[in-house]
Amino acid sequence: MKKLSKTIFIGLMVFVTLNKVSAQAKVALLSKPEINHSDSVKLYNPNANAEAEIKIAVAKAKEQNKHVLIQAGGNWCSWCLLFNKFTTENAQIDSVIKANYIVYHLNYSPENKNKAVFEKYGFPQRFGFPVFIILDGNGNRIHTQNSSYLEEGKGYNKRKVLEFFNEWSLSALNPANYKNY
Repeated sequence: MKKLSKTIFIGLMVFVTLNKVSAQAKVALLSKPEINHSDSVKLYNPNANAEAEIKIAVAKAKEQNKHVLIQAGGNWCSWCLLFNKFTTENAQIDSVIKANYIVYHLNYSPENKNKAVFEKYGFPQRFGFPVFIILDGNGNRIHTQNSSYLEEGKGYNKRKVLEFFNEWSLSALNPANYKNY
């Protein structure tokens, strides 16, 4: 009888342990967040020296005859990450950006609000995030774009985004294009 009781006890302990492990595994699997683009992408660097890096972007833009596109936001901003995904995964938009802009991601977060940089560019954070600042090859701000005008539903409108990038490109602002106007 003792052997039977001991066997039943051991069997019961194995059963309970396996059920407990299975339950823990189920909880772990069910509570694990889905992996998506915004979980893995870190576009914004709170530790960056934004002023110095923007100066480098401006120098590259001047050398390459382009403008600087500053996308201000943070890794916490789902719309910021969505915009980057939208523009880099669409070949036409990505091509327009690469042909006309040097892109810089300006961080705004509790760790680093880059107050001096945002002040320098006229407090564009008033529009929310992301917000876009276009600089010429001399570092002068020529436009600030509220991203809500580029949105459509739960994403961005391709036509509006292309229009924005094309209308603020270097060639669009070339006075020679307007001699007959």
